Amino acid sequence: MGGADILIGVISRPDQVGVVEEFFELFKTPWEPYRPGCAYDVVLVTTDVVPEVQPKLLLVYGTDTKQVDESLGIRVCALRKQAILSDRDAVLPIYGDVLTFAEGNEGVVCLTAGSESAGLRLTRSYATVMRLGYDLFDEVEFLLSVGQPSENAHIPTLDIHIMMLREWILRAGLNLLEIPPVPTGYSFSVCLTHDIDFVGIRNHKFDHTMWGFLYRATIGSVGKYIRGRLSLRKLLKNWQAAVSLPMVYFGWARDFWDPFDWYLEVEKNLPATYFFIPFKGRAGENVPGRNVSRRAAAYDITYVRSWTATLLKQGCELGVHGIDSWHSSEKGRDELARITAVTGSCNVGIRMHWLIRNENTFRTLEEAGYSYDSSAGYNETIGYRNGTTQAFCPTGVQAILELPLHIQDGALFYPQRLDLSESEAEKRCQTLIENTSKFGGVLTLLWHDRSHGPERFWGDFYVTLVQRLRSLDGWFGTAGHIVDWFRKRRAVRFERDETAVGSAQAWLRYVGQPIVPPLTLRVYRGSYAQDMSATASQRTAGFVDIPFNGEADHQFDRLNQILFDDSLHSVRA
Repeated sequence: MGGADILIGVISRPDQVGVVEEFFELFKTPWEPYRPGCAYDVVLVTTDVVPEVQPKLLLVYGTDTKQVDESLGIRVCALRKQAILSDRDAVLPIYGDVLTFAEGNEGVVCLTAGSESAGLRLTRSYATVMRLGYDLFDEVEFLLSVGQPSENAHIPTLDIHIMMLREWILRAGLNLLEIPPVPTGYSFSVCLTHDIDFVGIRNHKFDHTMWGFLYRATIGSVGKYIRGRLSLRKLLKNWQAAVSLPMVYFGWARDFWDPFDWYLEVEKNLPATYFFIPFKGRAGENVPGRNVSRRAAAYDITYVRSWTATLLKQGCELGVHGIDSWHSSEKGRDELARITAVTGSCNVGIRMHWLIRNENTFRTLEEAGYSYDSSAGYNETIGYRNGTTQAFCPTGVQAILELPLHIQDGALFYPQRLDLSESEAEKRCQTLIENTSKFGGVLTLLWHDRSHGPERFWGDFYVTLVQRLRSLDGWFGTAGHIVDWFRKRRAVRFERDETAVGSAQAWLRYVGQPIVPPLTLRVYRGSYAQDMSATASQRTAGFVDIPFNGEADHQFDRLNQILFDDSLHSVRA
């Protein structure tokens, strides 16, 4: 363990305690619930009454007029519903109320809602005070429980909340210690996943899947060709596949939907996670929507034992493609047991078939014994359902983590969804790649088992996307490995040193297995972030990184030197 004089004191409503704890698992920096009589460089308040505190930076969030507003001379303007806030560097959707402030207030406007101010920064002799017209922790709770509407899917809203708080601390000239959500030596993590719905067309004879394929491979392909969404070469390949279907059934021709050889070649030396259907012929109970019978698969994991052995040998992971786990812990245990019988692992994750869930799903999955879920994404678009690139613990549970899903093939290319051309899809995906490089965390991809071949032919795009990700400094891991890394990051604790009377010293503590790849102890020197003319990225570019694999003692002479030696220049290490 080691010490550092950086600690945030938090004053929140009693009903916000859980979401405060989760927020500071995502913004991994020293903090604690505010204790009267203890010293803090930063105090963050969301309560109606702000106690008499004099930190170097006081952040007051909330939509109600507070006593501190009168003492600071702040006049309010109006209460707005679900505004889009902006500063010079980002836009920030707010899903609750927003309090705006009247013109002519003292201080610098740091956030706007249209033409009105929604955030003020005031300088006092004792502190910098920031008054923000929304409740940070109410917003975080909404994001982690309800999630964003699809029209804001492209915005990593929760990560922007973290970015803004970090920047405000540094602008106040304060040092900051953080464990960013990315392993040492990498800019982000990549998780390649596949939902196995079919395992070949040979299992589908004279059913909806077969007739649908024949229509899309023939008449439908002509329409796509006319629209410029399919090349002549692929049009002819679709027709060829349709003609060859009887030979596939008789075993005289290769099954063009067989996915495993193709994915193992494209992802050579890269680990991937495959989610398998546990039971054949089960559409599931209580499934909302139409055409529920089509949800039943014509195979289950027992049909592909040779392939599951090969995938495990290649370093891939097998998970559950859940049918009824989303609403029944009993059925969830049955589905989990079906997969663990093949993998032999007790740490198995799940992604729900059709991404179905309700308000109790996370508790149900936790009761069933799943290690993680990766269903929090969109069917209709790509982006950030919960506003973040990070694995997180959903509200109402204790152990299960959610690995968010960001990009899936069907959302990009289905006519009933985004229906993008490949060039348009590339731009959309590039934006998400850039966000993950900026904020850290993980980019989770889903490419279905039949998407590489006729009639979809989305394989070429996937090859290009994987090659693009290979060329960057990303860490590739299975869903289980990446969740385990985030779990170890969450196991790191910052604790106040009770012997340091009158100081705000935090001690780092970790008990557990070595962390591979290592975490990073990132030290920002706030004195290098006070140039108001610089962009946010320029102000936060100066930092020192120290690898941390869980063995702390030898790290902290270096850490404390960085924090307290004013002669040191802040550089990336």
